[in-house]
Amino acid sequence: MMRRGLRDLLELEDDLELIGEAGNGEEAIRLALEIEPDLILMDLNMPGIDGLETTRRMRDADIDARIVMFTVSDEQSHVLEALRNGADGYLLKDMDAEQLIEQIRIAATGRMALSPELTQVLAEAIRVRPKPSGQVQFSSLTKREKEVLRLIAKGQSNKMIARKLGITEGTVKVHVKNLLHKLGLRSRVEAAVWVLENEAKA
Repeated sequence: MMRRGLRDLLELEDDLELIGEAGNGEEAIRLALEIEPDLILMDLNMPGIDGLETTRRMRDADIDARIVMFTVSDEQSHVLEALRNGADGYLLKDMDAEQLIEQIRIAATGRMALSPELTQVLAEAIRVRPKPSGQVQFSSLTKREKEVLRLIAKGQSNKMIARKLGITEGTVKVHVKNLLHKLGLRSRVEAAVWVLENEAKA
């Protein structure tokens, strides 16, 4: 019922095109690899592997689509795990239709999509996050990796970064993987938070 309603809602928007649907996590991964969507709305609770694990596996498979969780759960642990696993946003299903469409457009342009009531959850998580250790060395990044990191912090997708820097999307993916490894981070969202906490270095 929810999927049908969402499908009907998206079909009313001229600038948004629904190109695929999946009923479970494994099907979602297969479909994402096959059709390469720009954005994926991911349910937290699905048959088989849940949305959190599906998101992690998608990122491990180098699926570059924007991934936005769409769920009823506003538990802090779910929000933070989703973002750590590589999600680009977290929206609650009780949002009104106008808000939802607006947030989908925000996500599609490369920014983080977040239900308004969850901003405090994220702010608190950033506030209590341990300060980076001395092992985290911004200076260990190459010039290009630093450029990519700054653009990630602005919410830009790999496609956008590739266009901005005049390089291929595949090259951007390599830079992202390398800089996350060097900084000891697991996701693009963590990288964006790292830049906020280390603005003087970045």
